[in-house]
Amino acid sequence: QVQLVESGGGSVQAGGSLMLSCRGSGYTYLSNCMGWFRQAPGKEREGVAVIYTGDGRTFYADSAKGRFTISQGNAKNTVYLQMNSLKPDDTAMYYCALRGDYDCGIDYGMDYWGKGTLVTVSS
Repeated sequence: QVQLVESGGGSVQAGGSLMLSCRGSGYTYLSNCMGWFRQAPGKEREGVAVIYTGDGRTFYADSAKGRFTISQGNAKNTVYLQMNSLKPDDTAMYYCALRGDYDCGIDYGMDYWGKGTLVTVSS
């Protein structure tokens, strides 16, 4: 049973930073597409950043470029999202997701989802 467990959400003031972590388990993919999506109240879910763990290719939403950095742990079953210069518009539930395929990007459908971690940015 595939599990994705997120941590690191919380409340921060605008301009602050947070780092989210996601640990995956229960799958046998040697490499996969893994990353972060978010959904704000009243809005559709959107991709934020994903990484292909096989070669480290990264993909970012325009809103994340220059402020957020996705990375993977040594074991490749953990991904991190370092979020800097946070804005109130970044307030959302952030979900970790995984796709067991070489094709990777924020617009690709994901196979598995975590339960989410809430990020709240106040002005």
